[in-house]
Amino acid sequence: MKKFKTIDGCEAAAYVAYRVNETMAIYPITPSSPIAEWCDQWASEGKKNLWGTQPAIVEMQSEGGAVAAVHGMLQTGTMSTTFTASQGLLLMIPNMFKIAGELLPTVFHVTARTVATHALSIFGDHGDIMACRSTGWGMLGAASVQETMDMALISQAATLRSRLPFIHFFDGFRTSHEVSKIELLDDAVIRALIDDKIIAAHRANSMTPDKPVLRGTAQNPDVFFQGREAANGFYSACPDIVQNVMDEFAKLTGRSYNLFDYVGAKDAERVIVLMGSGCEAAHEAVEHLVAKGEKIGMIKVRLYRPFDGKRFIESLPASVKKIAVLDRTKEPGATGEPLYQDVVTALMEETAAGRSQLKVVPKVFTGRYGLSSKEFTPAMVKAVFDNLSSLTPKNHFTVGINDDVSLTSLAYDANFSTEPANVVRALFFGLGADGTVGANKNSIKIIGEETANYAQGYFVYDSKKSGSMTVSHLRFGPQPIRSSYLITSSNFVACHLPVFLERYEMLRSLVDGGTFLLNSPRTKEEIWATLPTPVQQTLLAKKAKFFVINATKVARESGMGGRINTIMQVCFFALSGVLPKDDAISAIKNSIKKTYGKKGEEIVNMNLKAVDNTLANLHEVIVANNKVNGVGPLLPSITADAPEFVRNVLGKIAAGEGDDLPVSAFPNNGSFPTGTAKFEKRNLALDIPVWDEKTCIQCLKCVAICPHATIRAKVYDVADLKGAPATF
Repeated sequence: MKKFKTIDGCEAAAYVAYRVNETMAIYPITPSSPIAEWCDQWASEGKKNLWGTQPAIVEMQSEGGAVAAVHGMLQTGTMSTTFTASQGLLLMIPNMFKIAGELLPTVFHVTARTVATHALSIFGDHGDIMACRSTGWGMLGAASVQETMDMALISQAATLRSRLPFIHFFDGFRTSHEVSKIELLDDAVIRALIDDKIIAAHRANSMTPDKPVLRGTAQNPDVFFQGREAANGFYSACPDIVQNVMDEFAKLTGRSYNLFDYVGAKDAERVIVLMGSGCEAAHEAVEHLVAKGEKIGMIKVRLYRPFDGKRFIESLPASVKKIAVLDRTKEPGATGEPLYQDVVTALMEETAAGRSQLKVVPKVFTGRYGLSSKEFTPAMVKAVFDNLSSLTPKNHFTVGINDDVSLTSLAYDANFSTEPANVVRALFFGLGADGTVGANKNSIKIIGEETANYAQGYFVYDSKKSGSMTVSHLRFGPQPIRSSYLITSSNFVACHLPVFLERYEMLRSLVDGGTFLLNSPRTKEEIWATLPTPVQQTLLAKKAKFFVINATKVARESGMGGRINTIMQVCFFALSGVLPKDDAISAIKNSIKKTYGKKGEEIVNMNLKAVDNTLANLHEVIVANNKVNGVGPLLPSITADAPEFVRNVLGKIAAGEGDDLPVSAFPNNGSFPTGTAKFEKRNLALDIPVWDEKTCIQCLKCVAICPHATIRAKVYDVADLKGAPATF
């Protein structure tokens, strides 16, 4: 019987990694840290792996230490792994060359992330993966949460059979932190693919005093070259081994994968090639456009290393005339990005060898997309296909940005949409650490596990993390959801912090007749007149349903302090209609007992009380009964006295409009002026500190500690107070 669960990509990878390993050396780095956290939690709970033992988990003091520990454990015949990303992965490269050279089977699970260049970014692209492609490791990529679990197992089986170590990668944040309803792998399936005889061979290869061997020698020019070529047979055999594992996996689960999977028209003339989470958006766009008669298709690259040129050519439709290869990385100074170079090489070699079934040698173009988790939507996919249709397609293009310097960018219609009408889409604007994200994850699990609907959640975090805005993007629908991009057209919008409404155009995405929920201390009679004028205009123009609740008051009266997450979750279920209201309330209460049960009965009861108090305090404001009489325009994100660069660039970023900035707006070496924080007035706090002179002992700790500099001190001589006003 199929078992479904709503989890994120990190937990999906951990689910397999924990079961098929005996040791793990870990060191935290965003966004891979939750994989290690899950494994550490399961170990503390005494959970067993596939062989009935509890994996040993050791946290090292650096990524270099983690990979060295894994290397050592592999040499003892242990099943071992680690989890990392970005600079963390790059720090492991020296040992990775050694592990591959010594043919030690292992899988490193990597949440592919941007490598710091002109700036640091914690978000996802393939820069770190591409930096490792010369290490000799197999590389197997997943495009979704379901694929992350599946490829984690396939790569583990493949590494044992091929003896090549593998990087199993999936896109940082976009896949690692996306919450989705997936089918869990049964332990019997995992057991069927992990051959005990091969594990025994790995153990027999261990370094032990009982059978001493010498490894890690130093070699001179006379023999090193030959030794390096001695392993060629393992790389030649690897693609067949991976495909065989995929075929066995398909028989066991019904989910079929190939090294290169084609989607699209059988007679396609234009084809795009890419890997990672962008495949899901492209798949959605291709199906939509093919249904309209377009002769197009796409290739999903699963096994990136070793790159099998023969199978790649075989996966293409014979009718193809033009190919666009999309890389989620930038390699300055190269003739083209890595995947593009592999595709061109494969085409030339297979054609020259007479092994191509293609009617003509297609023209190949290349482009970059999605760096640092930059949005990649079906509209951008369509722009790539439209570019291929032109008489002179742009090569070495970019898509998703406005490059007004090098003029590489493709124009696209941002209004083009492929999302099915039967998918419910909801946006939640919350404050980092206020519980909004956690509540929404619970909502997804309730819908995913209490109904037949599929569910997806993606959470946009600012790098400031706690104390900054988070935006939760939730989708629910009857079919699996491929939309690996942000919601731009929503049925439901909730604002959990009222000051956000004064600064951000959060109703831009609301559909006509959609629902808007606002947490505010104002009553339903007062609230309309306190709204910014553009908000009133949008609500009236869209004939929106408008609801207000003082969630902060409900939380405090329920004993929960400032935590409004449970209250806003109840409001969502009451208003969205995704579940019948009574069923939803019952499911929320069960979720509370499960989530907070370990924290004690008092915490559970506070949350249950908050649920009961919520509906009595949720009120509708009839939009049609009101007129435009707001408090004026949205507040500027930056003060008017800011310098031009701060206003025009940093101001746009602070307003959430950074996507609209062109390339020319930015310094070419990443240098920014200092002292700009003083121009950004976020006004996020519900309460502010007040100096109490009766209890103050002049220690000045409050001045030093307060991150917002709300209380300030001036040190002066008593003589300077002559003539000061009495209130000073």
